[in-house]
Amino acid sequence: MSALIALLSAFGLLGAAIALGGAPAAFINGAGILIVLLGTMAVTAISFSSRELADMPRTLWQLITEPQRDPTLAALTVLKLAERTRKDGMIVLKKILPSMDDTPFLANACQLILDGATAEEAEAILQRESHSVANRYLRSIEVLRRAGEVAPAMGLIGTLIGLVQMLGSLDDPGSIGPAMAVALLTTLYGAIMAHLVFIPLAAKAERIASDETLLNTVYAMGATSISRKENPRRLEMLINTVLPPSNKIMYFK
Repeated sequence: MSALIALLSAFGLLGAAIALGGAPAAFINGAGILIVLLGTMAVTAISFSSRELADMPRTLWQLITEPQRDPTLAALTVLKLAERTRKDGMIVLKKILPSMDDTPFLANACQLILDGATAEEAEAILQRESHSVANRYLRSIEVLRRAGEVAPAMGLIGTLIGLVQMLGSLDDPGSIGPAMAVALLTTLYGAIMAHLVFIPLAAKAERIASDETLLNTVYAMGATSISRKENPRRLEMLINTVLPPSNKIMYFK
């Protein structure tokens, strides 16, 4: 929810600055919104398939509302699971599998082990699944970055349209104001959409993709280690090789 709060705060600060300057209604222009918002959506849609675009609303909601996941917590979860499994056997996985709704990747990994997959088979399947998850975020990043490039360009196009309308109606002073409003506000709308929405969300998606890959790597390490019935202390050393320095753990002291 932090991203949603930050996004609302940015628009709130912008709205407050406009309100304090007086005449906030002057910043609302239907033609400018039409050119920038719908124009950006239409031009961005040219570059991607309908399936990629259909996934965007769900992905955007996840980017805005999904909290950052802690790799340290994931590592501790895997180590506790490995320790219990080594002590009580694979039956532990069957007992706790229904409680893994919040970690579907780990649940899938445990199910593979219960189904009798070898460590090598489980590792190969989990790697493909991890790549699939990462690719979904990478496609979203491409869409958002493309929209971030298009929005200012549509704002510039709107500015040119407004200037042409203004120059074409110099003999009618009453139409100069609306045409100038379109010229200026479309540039503003394009900058707002690019730098307050699309580019920040693309950066958030890139970070989430990196975090998700790290978490899935930790889960896959844990699953294959459990499948091989290795000592959890060895698993701890392996996990620490992929965790950032600030997230390294010392579960076994």
